[in-house]
Amino acid sequence: MSRAEHPHDVPRTAQAVKVISVVWALLVFNTLGSLGASVLPIPRSVLQMLTMSSVGFAFVLALAVNPRFKFRPSAYLMLLTLLLVGSFASSAQLTSGWGALFRCARFSLFIGTLWLISPWMDNALHFVKHHVRVLAALLVTVGIGLVVAPGLALNEINEGRLTGVLWPLTATQVGQYAAITIGLTVLLWLNKLTTGKSVALVSVPATVMLVLTHTRTATAGLVAGLVVAGLSMLLTNARARKVLVWAIAAAVAGIVLLGAFIQAWLLRGQDQENFANLTGRAKVWGRLLDMPRTWFEQVFGTGLSNKSFDGLPIDNSWLAVYHEQGYLGVVVVVLFLLTLVVAAISRAPSPARACALFLISYCLLASYTEAGLGDASPYLLHLALASWLLATPSPDSEAALSPRSDHLSSAA
Repeated sequence: MSRAEHPHDVPRTAQAVKVISVVWALLVFNTLGSLGASVLPIPRSVLQMLTMSSVGFAFVLALAVNPRFKFRPSAYLMLLTLLLVGSFASSAQLTSGWGALFRCARFSLFIGTLWLISPWMDNALHFVKHHVRVLAALLVTVGIGLVVAPGLALNEINEGRLTGVLWPLTATQVGQYAAITIGLTVLLWLNKLTTGKSVALVSVPATVMLVLTHTRTATAGLVAGLVVAGLSMLLTNARARKVLVWAIAAAVAGIVLLGAFIQAWLLRGQDQENFANLTGRAKVWGRLLDMPRTWFEQVFGTGLSNKSFDGLPIDNSWLAVYHEQGYLGVVVVVLFLLTLVVAAISRAPSPARACALFLISYCLLASYTEAGLGDASPYLLHLALASWLLATPSPDSEAALSPRSDHLSSAA
């Protein structure tokens, strides 16, 4: 391949980098939900149109800065593309209606945009800061909603759990954004890539929001992700070793002193039976697995849907993929997750590897009680960032992402 044809030969000006940052923000916006109460009198159909159209704008902007279709090869993106092909095959049967093909078209733009921006991700560690800023901006809207309409943000219909009311975000979404923001910010600080002041400005409010959401999955994912990432840095990062010791001591003290409060927080007012069947999820899963399927539906699934079964959310990535994309989809998801895990294990200890391990661990744990590994979702964006973090940076990668700031609180 000649120098002129090299995938790194794309515009690397400050303006191009800003456009890529906007593209990423649009991709995140595209994955937002539209269920829940809002203080703004905007119909849900308008909210859906805004989120779904944003991926089209993202694709157009990405194409504008990469009109010659320069790509950075990625096993993760190749497997996502294979998953898309299988999704078209299952959705073409129209078992899930015409909406399945519309979701496939959206998924196509989503994956196509990731391919188009891939040349700018040859040193994604610095792009982690932008990802944190985008998620933090979403949390700011949640915080404003909590101040403006606390009764609506913590309404009894949602069991008093914090939700977004400027933009209708569920408690699980708020919890996910808060957990990822906290985890990545802490890891950047442990690796001296941001300041303690920035960590305080970002992580403290995010932690308060995470507690108010009562989201067990996000909390467990945050803890598991930080433990895995922290262990990966033990031999090379003195600050990580000190923090891990203090964290263990704080955890033990917290369990001893606040055990009753922690138990009440985890139960969220539920009885033991409801807690054991994961707030009714297990019952939905059982009915889904018992549904009769043709051989085609077993292999390819029933087509992309709204991740529900009999009107109830599936809330499990593996069962959602099996239902919509069949065994083929499950195999592809296993392959791209396995590829990321193997790549992470084989890399030498580094800040980029630690951030990637955090994102992979979080998504793996969350996949048990939340859907999102088989369609356009925040989880696929987290994993895309992880795949780029694990890629070998090119010699000119520093120029690709400059200018940059060491402060998370600065403008993107």
